Amino acid sequence: MTHQDRTDSILDLDPNGPLIVVAAAIVRARRLMVVSKKAAPDLFYLPGGKPDPGESPIQTLRRELDEELGARLVAPRFLADFDSVAALEGVPMRLTVFTTRLDRDPVPAAELADLRWMSGRDDHLRLAPALTDHILPLLRHTGALAA
Repeated sequence: MTHQDRTDSILDLDPNGPLIVVAAAIVRARRLMVVSKKAAPDLFYLPGGKPDPGESPIQTLRRELDEELGARLVAPRFLADFDSVAALEGVPMRLTVFTTRLDRDPVPAAELADLRWMSGRDDHLRLAPALTDHILPLLRHTGALAA
């Protein structure tokens, strides 16, 4: 699937398929933004969320980052799709990740408990499996984070 398809296509919300999640990899000064929810304040993952019916991945991300961080996307780019396990739900998940910048400094809102900027080597943070298994290695490989 092309970048354009991933950005504009409506997500297939198959009730028997994996949980669909769209997230943002936001890197500043070689540090990745991670957030935690009030439901699990010690578990960190990328900001984003589940699509509403009829939303494309980019529409989902725009809505979620506005709700969670009070910020808008600047120059989002498709990074990758990952199959993993949803950290809170413990079910199979298809995660679509975009790299992006934000139009302002983010402020945690809605269901978020915390926001941190991590180097990717922060052993003291409990991270979602998709972060440790897929996203951090990819961001190190691309040079966005230190190897």
